[in-house]
Amino acid sequence: MKPPPPPPPPPGWRRAAPAEEPDAPQWGDENWGYEPDAETQPIPGPPGRAYKVTQVVGRGSRGAARVVGAGTRAGARRYQQFTSAHGADASGLAKLIQLHTANVAGDAALTVSLAGTVFALPSDEARSQVALFLALTMAPFVILAPLIGPLLDRFRHGRRWAIGTTLATRAFLAWVLASAIVDDSGWLYPTALGALVASKSYAVTRAAAVPRLLPDGITLVKANSRLTIAGLLGMMVGGGLAGALSRIGPDWSLRAAFVLYIVATVLAIRLPAAVDSDRGESDFTEGDAASPARRLRALPLSVRYVLWLVTGARMLSGFLTLFLVFLMREHPIPGLDGSLVLGLVAGAAGSGSALGSFIGNRKRNPPPEALATALLALAVVAAVTATFVYSIWSLVALGLVTGLFSQLGKLSLDALIQSDVQDQLRGRVFAWSETLLQTFWVIGGAVGIAIPLRPGLGFGVITGLLLLALGAALRSRATGQGRSAILPTPRRASRQAP
Repeated sequence: MKPPPPPPPPPGWRRAAPAEEPDAPQWGDENWGYEPDAETQPIPGPPGRAYKVTQVVGRGSRGAARVVGAGTRAGARRYQQFTSAHGADASGLAKLIQLHTANVAGDAALTVSLAGTVFALPSDEARSQVALFLALTMAPFVILAPLIGPLLDRFRHGRRWAIGTTLATRAFLAWVLASAIVDDSGWLYPTALGALVASKSYAVTRAAAVPRLLPDGITLVKANSRLTIAGLLGMMVGGGLAGALSRIGPDWSLRAAFVLYIVATVLAIRLPAAVDSDRGESDFTEGDAASPARRLRALPLSVRYVLWLVTGARMLSGFLTLFLVFLMREHPIPGLDGSLVLGLVAGAAGSGSALGSFIGNRKRNPPPEALATALLALAVVAAVTATFVYSIWSLVALGLVTGLFSQLGKLSLDALIQSDVQDQLRGRVFAWSETLLQTFWVIGGAVGIAIPLRPGLGFGVITGLLLLALGAALRSRATGQGRSAILPTPRRASRQAP
């Protein structure tokens, strides 16, 4: 059966004409195209040497960035663990350590900046300028130093702001110094000396804050050892940053110091409220206006004895800092550059200070009085050796002993204040002793620029000053049998040095 035919188309429907196929292009037409075969594509050659170097440098840079980033993060974690260990995070001591790190970094940047201005002058002119430096600022500090402690005590209910003020002042002076160096202004030396006074005031104020933030698991000695180690880290960071920026200009390193001081100012304001609290504290004399001699007589015999010994360490440090800089210009060691000698001695002093900090963290050490006496005797031997044997080895040895004596002697003093002074008197004793030690650093620096630049004479004079400190310590012990204003706490059975 056949299928039915399709229905007829509707009326008016027409079949569409078939689409015309385009004619194949002929040779010579305008739209003639040519597409080469795949086999005829040019084969790219090997990459050039520049391309390879670019790739290697790119991969190396990315790898170095990853390594630096990982190292920075690991270092930050270790630093955080170091500052927060043994309950320091809960008590607020960790914040003070972080503040001190930023402070020392700013001081290091400021020192690097001034090293190319004050000490880059000819020797005679530089000595006169540094003498002006001491006359305008350091000498008044010697007179006003006994007043700084009581003055800061007036702000004990706002001690955070007092610490922040010393840092903000240095930030402002660092910015002014940056302009003074560029313009060669006459405000250079007064401004630099103002920064020094603010730095000494910070040291006194910070010293009074440490006992108020001690956690239960840390002694005063270990807290100060931790602050010193953190300060060494800050010194390396601030010195390295300022050294890199000083290649652009000394004003850039001063602006870096400005930023570091601003960071430290913010950290100071964020310190815990316990810094401002003086609950249970009292002065160790009957009045705030007591003379330094009266305050010395009020100290326990052990504290007074070691305090006199440590004044010798501070005089030696101040003397060596200024005397050696100018001595290298007048009497350099044959065959050695003066800057190299200064760098080696400064490195030895820093190594001695770091060694003293790590020794201070030991659990067992000799008694503080014996340790401080041995350190002063070692300093006398090193100074006598430098007096008669003027060589690089004697100077490096003297720098090493100076750093060790300054740090470990101070920690020995802290140990005695911790053990032999009542809790309610400890903060005042600690702050006042730091003021006295800062004063003796200034005295040593003044002697270092006042005497003629002869090695035998200079090191002989500082040897005599060390012996005077020892004599004063022995005399204080021999004549200190009178009644003391401080009733020392019972000595611990195993009282030791740091």
